[in-house]
Amino acid sequence: MKLGDFNDLEIAREVSIGFYLTSDDGDLLLPEKYRPVGAHVGDVIRVFVYRDSEDRLIATTLEPLAVVDSFAALTVRDVGPPGAFLDWGLEKDLLLPHANQRQPARPGDRLLVYVYLDEATDRLVASAKWQQFLSPEPFVGAVGDAVSLLIAEATPLGYSVVVNGTHQGLLYENEVFRPLRTGEILPGHLRLLRPDGKLDVRLGQRGYDEVETAANLVLEALRQRPDQRLPLGDKSLADDVYRRLGLSKKVFKKALGALYKRGLVQLGPMETRLLGVE
Repeated sequence: MKLGDFNDLEIAREVSIGFYLTSDDGDLLLPEKYRPVGAHVGDVIRVFVYRDSEDRLIATTLEPLAVVDSFAALTVRDVGPPGAFLDWGLEKDLLLPHANQRQPARPGDRLLVYVYLDEATDRLVASAKWQQFLSPEPFVGAVGDAVSLLIAEATPLGYSVVVNGTHQGLLYENEVFRPLRTGEILPGHLRLLRPDGKLDVRLGQRGYDEVETAANLVLEALRQRPDQRLPLGDKSLADDVYRRLGLSKKVFKKALGALYKRGLVQLGPMETRLLGVE
């Protein structure tokens, strides 16, 4: 059985307060309020296992916002002598000890943390010093490769991100067209692999794929409008383009050019009209 993760466990017996499930670490309770509909003794069910407020192993069918050995963005619910208490979707909050904080946490703060099992206490805890849990190995990949970006925090240069769940990367401010929220997971591609092992990344796909994806997005937006007209054109404000389509002005103009060359749209300074379909 893995503490802080999902486990498939057999229902051993039923009691008035719920089910007892069989595990290698002894039987543990699944409280009655989490009883799956139609479950019976002998069934194998999927549950999340953690420790309750009395430090007992307990199972739940609730979906936590994070599992052990993973990064997640969690909100500080309260602060006390042991540290900050994070809302992770379960009845018992997740502890972020003072020693694991980069700066004093305050209620309402949204922080990127790494969840791990503290071997000294056998308890699940969080650390806001997330960089310590990144892989020390060189990043395996090449410039242009598609990557997954987890937004970690804003910096003077842009945003620190976790790339593919293993390495730190930097997303430059001048390549971001809206405020990004800690914890957002976005598609991107590798822009530069630095000699020190750090990565520069960009949002979206690279090159032709990026333009083709954007062109398809514009085309779909046009088809969904009753008059097949989109109130965006070459002279539209970048903020308006991003608000409606989630595209930068540069990529939007490339997409319009691709659609125009294919004879699909009529272009105006502040409007784009659909002419036909392929």
